[in-house]
Amino acid sequence: MLVRLLETPSPTGFTEQAVALVAAELEALGITPARTRKGALTWEVPGTGEGHVTFSGHVDTLGAMVKAIKPSGRLLLSALGGYDWATVEGEDVLVHTQEGRAITGTVVNVRQSTHVHGPALRELRREPSVMEVRLDEDTRSASETRNLGIGVGDFVSFDARPRVTPAGYIKARHLDNKAAVAVFLGVTRELLGAPPARTVAFHVTTYEEVGHGAATGIPAHTDELVAVDMAAVGEGQTSSEHHVTLCVADSGGPYDHALGNRLRAAARRAGLELRIDLYPYYASDGTAAWRAGGDYPVALIGPGVDASHAYERTHTDALEATATLILAHVRAGERSGAPEA
Repeated sequence: MLVRLLETPSPTGFTEQAVALVAAELEALGITPARTRKGALTWEVPGTGEGHVTFSGHVDTLGAMVKAIKPSGRLLLSALGGYDWATVEGEDVLVHTQEGRAITGTVVNVRQSTHVHGPALRELRREPSVMEVRLDEDTRSASETRNLGIGVGDFVSFDARPRVTPAGYIKARHLDNKAAVAVFLGVTRELLGAPPARTVAFHVTTYEEVGHGAATGIPAHTDELVAVDMAAVGEGQTSSEHHVTLCVADSGGPYDHALGNRLRAAARRAGLELRIDLYPYYASDGTAAWRAGGDYPVALIGPGVDASHAYERTHTDALEATATLILAHVRAGERSGAPEA
């Protein structure tokens, strides 16, 4: 399911196909999800007792829009989401036209050939003005490109290139945050077979990469919100591609301490090695929900993902650990605000 999601283009603002794929999977399980007017998807699994916990993830990804058509017929881009232009250089793309065509191309820079430009290529700073899409069409002018149906404002998606290795690693763009959405579907199947102690909601947003995904749409009866997103792996971090992480603070400040402790307790009950981390250049749907006035505790967990916002990698160990932590937490029967033993 994760590979299918990764292969479905869904840059921020252009997520309908991915949302429809998730909805179809839920309907096959006998669940009819609700759609918000903003495009998010929500579904619930009723619990056997009181309390309501919501897990939020996002299906939108990094991407771009056509900013301009150059006299050469190539395209200037405007970024959707926060990434360095060097991380998409050489990537295959689809340009999604208003007529429904998907035209292939590649992100290149204006000095791409070392045989033509020599050291000037290595000295080039990767920024929007020097990056362009080379279309796989016979076009050499702006008018010829417009005749293909391409226009300013068309969405551009990056090829995710998903790969599952024999050792259990998953490599792709956009594991942030389709990995969490795939985990939600797996957890939902488990909960349908063994109802949780509390009612569990899943809220999949479509504008997280631009900062306002969960600003609306969180179920009104939510007692606590757990955002599930990637845990960034790298120098100076404790997160691992083989573990689930509890992020206790990011650029939006600290998350709820008591809810974090309940998740720590759930990890201990499940026998998980829970990593604890902070991310200074990170924000989540939990941050967006709080800034929009959400009156509930918020925590952030997720599988470790290497090379975030580039060609990412995780391991099935981390996905399984994330699912295990979610299940342990919702089956504990603890309500928001319960004291930690």
